[in-house]
Amino acid sequence: MEKTWRWFGKKDKIALSMLRAIGVEGIVSALHDIPNGEIWTEEAILDLKNYIEASGLRWSVVESLPVSEGIKNNAPNRDQLIDNYIVSLENLGKCGLKTICYNFMPVIDWIRTDLDYKLEDGTSTLYFDKIKFAYFDILILNRKEADKDYTSEELAKVYELDKSITEAEKAQLIDTIIVKTQGFINGNIKAGDQNPVAIFNRLLAVYDNIDKNELRENLRYFLNRIMPVCEQYGINMCIHPDDPPFQMLGLPRIVTNEEDIQWILNAVDNPHNGLTFCAGSLSTGIKNNVPELARKFASRTHFVHLRSTETLEGGNFIEASHLEGRGHLIELVTIFEAENTKLPMRVDHGRMMLGDEDKGYNPGYSFHGRMFALAQMDGVIATVRHLNK
Repeated sequence: MEKTWRWFGKKDKIALSMLRAIGVEGIVSALHDIPNGEIWTEEAILDLKNYIEASGLRWSVVESLPVSEGIKNNAPNRDQLIDNYIVSLENLGKCGLKTICYNFMPVIDWIRTDLDYKLEDGTSTLYFDKIKFAYFDILILNRKEADKDYTSEELAKVYELDKSITEAEKAQLIDTIIVKTQGFINGNIKAGDQNPVAIFNRLLAVYDNIDKNELRENLRYFLNRIMPVCEQYGINMCIHPDDPPFQMLGLPRIVTNEEDIQWILNAVDNPHNGLTFCAGSLSTGIKNNVPELARKFASRTHFVHLRSTETLEGGNFIEASHLEGRGHLIELVTIFEAENTKLPMRVDHGRMMLGDEDKGYNPGYSFHGRMFALAQMDGVIATVRHLNK
């Protein structure tokens, strides 16, 4: 597997020289300054590509070329947005970039309730607390009929929490769920936006009458439109699983389990229509057997995210050690190494540790925490290759 690292461009606080020094081989990046829906020019692509290559690395994966909301919800300008996307793909192909990670999650890319959950060893990690999230959904968003998504026991805990939660804690929850996890990745909401709750509710409202089947068909339409240019330039599109992989906020979810993934690959049965195998996202689905999924879809997997989670009581989950948890990363490396030793992989959602805390890194994208995880996976990969000789 190729050892890659998600890097957020020239403004990233982590320098490329640091990454080369710790054994990174390829860079996962994007043109984060270009608004969603606008065309990525050859000039802008080559500028970043040349900058990366000048450091002795290569731009291995584009993550992400964002899919605009208008494509997902079949807005009147959908075809124009897809036309722009196709031009961007053409320009990426001309510049030699052939692996594109993207998602088709409406409104929001990933959800956690705590970005600095303290562990006993002094490090911190990302955490999802279902009751905190339900509180946000029911009593902060005031989403219509949100209470129907929760059990009576969960609702009782929500209203108990309401008796003690402070205004500062409410504001922190809003910032965590709506802003901090989205604003650095071409999100619909960014830091500094006024009244993010109102903006978020307007975005959610667009999907009031869009169910899972319609969202699936919108994805099929998008993939059918872009496959010709993917074939022309040898571009592999790699859809990322929903994070977490279950229904939230009344939004349809279409990349959650084996049946969903199989539907997508069958809907447009083209080798360039493939998967980003995110072990972390898939492992939070309690019914997902992650190694079985890896075996089944290895031939259509073009990019791998190596991270793991542990599911807890009450619907909570936490990022696990890269050597533990439901992701079973050692087994995954064995599966994917057998399929394709050049497959790009990146470690993901490292802990905050050893001074990472005050560096202003994006949530889940610490330096020392990811370096530690990369070292763990590097050892696993070396062991698997040695045993397979």
